[in-house]
Amino acid sequence: MATAPRPRTSTRDPEKLARRLTTWLGTRLPGAKAVGVTVPASNGMSSETLLFDIEHPRPPLRSCALRLAADPAAYTVFPEYDMARQYRTLKLVADRTGLPVPRVLWLEEDPDPLGAPFFVMERVGGRVPPDVMPYTYEGSWLHAASDAEREHLEAATVGLLARLHDQVPLEDAEFLTLPGEGDALRRHVTAQRAYYSWVIDGLARSPLIEAAFDRLEQLWPQEPGAPVLNWGDARIGNVVYDGFDPVAVLDWEMAALAPREVDLGWTVYLHRFFHDLTVASGQRGLPGFLRRDRVEARYARLTGHTPRDMEFYTLYAALRHAIVMLRVAYRQVHFAEVAVPADPDTLILHHGSLRAMVQGSYWD
Repeated sequence: MATAPRPRTSTRDPEKLARRLTTWLGTRLPGAKAVGVTVPASNGMSSETLLFDIEHPRPPLRSCALRLAADPAAYTVFPEYDMARQYRTLKLVADRTGLPVPRVLWLEEDPDPLGAPFFVMERVGGRVPPDVMPYTYEGSWLHAASDAEREHLEAATVGLLARLHDQVPLEDAEFLTLPGEGDALRRHVTAQRAYYSWVIDGLARSPLIEAAFDRLEQLWPQEPGAPVLNWGDARIGNVVYDGFDPVAVLDWEMAALAPREVDLGWTVYLHRFFHDLTVASGQRGLPGFLRRDRVEARYARLTGHTPRDMEFYTLYAALRHAIVMLRVAYRQVHFAEVAVPADPDTLILHHGSLRAMVQGSYWD
């Protein structure tokens, strides 16, 4: 974790954004001002987040979060940012499920006010398991929790996936169908191949990522199952908790129609990603938390659907994460934060575990 500087997350000027936001807010809510505008330290490298309060002659004061598409001139992590799609997904989940999602307030598709499209939602108070330093490290609130508290959080989080997958009518989510031919899983993987091609355009290829794609074909499920609305970035780092109960499910930019196991594999593997980093640093991590067998069993009890082909889906999660990590690394190269190594696979932070998955030895 300490071998390279933390990548920059924004190239925008927060003070200018705040002034422009206040100007725009006045067009939606006359007399209103945006106050206390901040860019959280935990901001990601895809869509950016601004936190602010609305000051208005008629109280109450409203706390908000704004999701702003990435600056297209800043070597973006993803090729496109469809904020209207995210806004529509949040409204669908709020209307059709019991999931706690923030209430969306406004969508702005015109890039002129802030330089890119954005939407505004109400901010929900609570705490989020951190990515930096990871919640698996000693000192985080989740690491310091008791086994019973982590068990409660795990159960509640798997319950989010169960309710999402079971409660959203497929016909209402058709706008999340990915382009291409074949079933939902084939389209999902085809989209990831296209993303990988975009990442390496004009740059060194990754033999490891390409080997992982080949291994996926060998493990391809005979019966992928019916698609459901997948959250996409289904991990505890995208959930706000009050104590150990979920109160807000965030980050829907990767939502799509896919088999249930795509979300489950991502949930399981993303925890293992942070756990593996922690163990490599000499700490114990959280080996009993979000274990694959427990997640599968709990999900089956809640939905009646027994997860299948999880070796495929956890490999797919690690592969998808590797493509993102490679893009992030090339972004660091672009900003002269790191140099390109002789072996481009070493730019992938979890190249060791991904290689073990390709070889079929990771879950031994």
